[in-house]
Amino acid sequence: MNFIRRQSEVKNYLSIFLGTAFMAVAIHSIYDPAQLVTGGVSGLAIVIKFITEFLMPGGIPLGLTNIILNIPLFLVGIRIKGFAFLKKTIFGTFMLSGWLYILPVFSLISGDMLLISLFGGVILGFGMGLVFLGHGTTGGTDMAAALIQHKIKHYSIARIMQMIDGLIVLLGVFVFGIDRALYAVISIVVSTKITDGLIEGMKFSKIAYIITDQYEDVARTILTDIQRGLTGISIKGMYTNKSKTMLFCVVSRKQIVQLKEAIVKIDPDAFVIVSDAREVMGEGFLETDRNVEKV
Repeated sequence: MNFIRRQSEVKNYLSIFLGTAFMAVAIHSIYDPAQLVTGGVSGLAIVIKFITEFLMPGGIPLGLTNIILNIPLFLVGIRIKGFAFLKKTIFGTFMLSGWLYILPVFSLISGDMLLISLFGGVILGFGMGLVFLGHGTTGGTDMAAALIQHKIKHYSIARIMQMIDGLIVLLGVFVFGIDRALYAVISIVVSTKITDGLIEGMKFSKIAYIITDQYEDVARTILTDIQRGLTGISIKGMYTNKSKTMLFCVVSRKQIVQLKEAIVKIDPDAFVIVSDAREVMGEGFLETDRNVEKV
């Protein structure tokens, strides 16, 4: 059991390690040169770097600002929620700052602001998705929102995050102008979609509701040929006033075509409803590891 727990933790930390590298590339090589403020501590760091250029050549480094702004949040978070709750967040924050220090600036895109905002959003969203898959964060506004929500419980964490990020983007408007702020909004939308797609796309399945008079034959075929479990639910048709059995089944995206073809062969008049399942946990889908330590 300890080996399984350690193996799972190594995978999580490796995911955070790689995810922060992608995030650093987006921030350091795309957003900062283009002066795009997409919210979060990284966006605030870009603003601070720009306005401190008169104090020191190149301004305050992004990695240093990221650490300095997160340290007070860590101290408050550890006091409120404990170190175990924040250890992956601390790891992610220090890794992001480390990558920002050691990675050189790559000349990936120049000139085309639309391409910069789209490509930057893809890279940042992919990196954030890896970090979230590792059950971590990189601190910043999401941790600040969680701490604020601890005191102001009638606001959700997502709403508080939107307010904080909105203020940072607004600050970017005053520093870099409205045009770059609008491109930043495009990048935020793209990165959010990529992050959600990476997380949810790995877990999407299909739900099938099957109403047929030949439910026993259909059920037998699903159990034996497709090798998926299913449930029979007693229903009543309000138009016909007849009692029937509806089959409820969850299959992978690859199996949904096979499922529909099997149903049509048995009963061409079957009534089938197919919808998406955001996440399915259990045998044959996303396995739950009861031996993994909760953090």
